[in-house]
Amino acid sequence: MMAGTLIVGCHGVAEWQAERHVDRGRVYLQQDDLEAALLEFREAAKLDPQLAVAHSQMGVIYRRMGEYEQAIDAFVSAIRLDPFDFQGTLNLAQLYHFTQRIKDAIQAYLHAIKLRPEHFEAQLNLGVCYQQLGDHPQAVHHFQKAIDIDPNRPHAYVNLGVALDSQDKYYEAVRAYKEALERDNRQPLVLVNLANAYMKQNRLKSARQALHQAIKMDESLAPAHEALGYCLFQMRQFDAAAGSYERALLCDPHMPRSHAGLGSIMMLKYLKDQSRPDYRDEALEHWHRSLELEPDQARIRKLIAKYRPKYGDPEEALLNEKGGPQ
Repeated sequence: MMAGTLIVGCHGVAEWQAERHVDRGRVYLQQDDLEAALLEFREAAKLDPQLAVAHSQMGVIYRRMGEYEQAIDAFVSAIRLDPFDFQGTLNLAQLYHFTQRIKDAIQAYLHAIKLRPEHFEAQLNLGVCYQQLGDHPQAVHHFQKAIDIDPNRPHAYVNLGVALDSQDKYYEAVRAYKEALERDNRQPLVLVNLANAYMKQNRLKSARQALHQAIKMDESLAPAHEALGYCLFQMRQFDAAAGSYERALLCDPHMPRSHAGLGSIMMLKYLKDQSRPDYRDEALEHWHRSLELEPDQARIRKLIAKYRPKYGDPEEALLNEKGGPQ
């Protein structure tokens, strides 16, 4: 009895050849030969346009090449062909997020967590997207979901604290920051966040203690020095506050709030001793520098308008007129 002959149609041959190209592409990808891998996946997609994995792998390569829009297009094609591709969906969400297409990222992350509700990174990153859009309740919801999935990751508590802080829920924020520090106590920026939450509750001594701890961990941390300056200013320790603001600017000259704080301290000194116009001039200069770094500060503009010199003598007024003589 003669064995039967297997006849493969043209379409089946094309699918088989496409799979071969995918296999070769994966080998090249493991060898970091991106160009060769990309050619293989392109050929696979050409032979079998319905082959989702070919598009997904092209997305991976384009992302590694820094061709983000092409990577997005490739992942979109892959997910359209295979809506249950979790990794492709997650990759797409991350790319949308990276390229600041936040609303698109949210939709992609929502699809990802529909496929895998217990995925920590998808829940966490979805919360970050909502936070960036100012939807703090949704951010809190997804940060809490991430914590429920894995309660041992400190950065989830940090993000939760920021989202709660944004809603003026300071006690809840303090608890979240402390949970983060319990899991990793070497986080000076979290201590700064904690201190800022304390200050919003007028718990200035607790804030000062947290900031001293942060500076002890990292003496070059400008936000810690700046926050300490503000804390000491609130405690009416003006000389110490000025020192902290100055240290902040030594660590990072681009700190508008440090200039604003120094301006306020120097103006207070001038108001106590108006025989020293140099104090006033130094205050105004700090406020001007603050606006150079962050122009959108209505309060500082009002202070400059209020305290800049008023010239009663006509000759002096003319000499100090904006633009000078024409």
